[in-house]
Formats: sequence, structure tokens, C-alpha cells
Amino acid sequence: MSAAREQILAGIRKSLGRGKLEGADAEAVEARLKGHERILVPKRSDGDQAHKIGLFVEMAEAVSCTVDRLESLESVPERLADYLRRENLPARIKQSPALEDTVIPWDKAPALEITSGAAVNEDAVGLTPSHAGIAETGTLMLHSSAETPTSLHFVPDTHVVLLRESQIVGAYEDAWDMLRQKLGLEPGASVPRTVNLVTGPSRTGDVEQIIQLGAHGPRRLHIMLVKD
Repeated sequence: MSAAREQILAGIRKSLGRGKLEGADAEAVEARLKGHERILVPKRSDGDQAHKIGLFVEMAEAVSCTVDRLESLESVPERLADYLRRENLPARIKQSPALEDTVIPWDKAPALEITSGAAVNEDAVGLTPSHAGIAETGTLMLHSSAETPTSLHFVPDTHVVLLRESQIVGAYEDAWDMLRQKLGLEPGASVPRTVNLVTGPSRTGDVEQIIQLGAHGPRRLHIMLVKD
């Protein structure tokens, strides 16, 4: 692997007309790779946690998300059942296996049918956690794992996301810092195969510049924002 990598880099250096970096230049590149230096961060992402939460909700709703603010996980079953009724959606939910250990009292909404696993075409509603909410643009950071299959983020027509207020950060750089910390603190953790940044429901304007939702994924993105 190392030899193949060096061969590729040698080809790039040859096409650029320069040799291998050495000395101060090599040290500068290594420091930048390790330091995750920030460049330009929008001022609007600054502020205390209350400001970030408010900005996240504002930005998410501006891109056609719906946001339901909850006092605790106790409210999830009934509020989710209400949402499904309002949208005339089936009461069948495919959730991420990661949520199986979450203390959600599903017995409060006995009409809901909850199963866990990766999504299939027949799944109309997916329920997943999120790694972070990014206030800067109202974006969700979602990553893949055995407990959080990526199919649940894109296959169901309706994607419901559980997000805690403490998971909301100001800028993209903060979310990446959180992910690096998470991977570093968990014994045996590996880099996720996929990290998705999702801003609102799937959409396209390719046909006559008319926005169509659900073009390449969910047409609804409903965020259940829970206080810690």
C-alpha cells in the first residue's frame, strides 16, 4: 500500500515539475494535515448554545425541514404518532439499531409498529439519530455504522431524525471536531465508511427550474429536537 501511494504521489510531482517535499515545506504540510486549520467561518455561527439552537431551527425550516421541539424522550412516541397522522403516513417505522437501547417509551403510542435494521423499498418512514446539527446552515451530519445504516437516510420517503440540543454546533468545523473526538475516544473505533451532510429534503430544479422534492431521497425531513 505504501509503495502504491508513493508511486501515485511521484506521478503527481512529476506532472507538476517538482520533486518530493523536504525540510520546512514537508513539515508545513504535515502540520496542516494534523492541525485541521480553520479558514473562513461565518460570523452568524458564533454565540452561546441558545443562539446556535435558534439559528439551527431557523435555517433548517428555511430549507423545508419541519422541526418539533420536545422536552424529553418521553414525548417522542406521541409526538411522532401525531406527525404521521397529520401527514397521512403509515404508522410503521424502520429505526436505526442504534436507537434500540434508547429509553423511548413506545408503549405510549401502541398503534406505532417499530422495527429495526437497514431500510428496504417498502419502508415509508425511517427514524435515525444524528451525529450533529450544524447551525450555520441547518445541516445534519450523519455517519454510517452497523448501528446506523445509511440506507435509512435515503430510502424511506420520510426521514425522521432524533437530535439533542447539545449536539448542535455552530460551524461545520465544530461538527468535524466532534466526530474526530468521538472516534478517538471510543476504543477500537474506525473511520465511518460514509459521512453525509444533509440540508433539507432531497430536491432538484433540473426540469424547467421548478423545484421538486424527493428527487434523490426523502421528500420530507422531520427533526425531533430534544432537550438534554
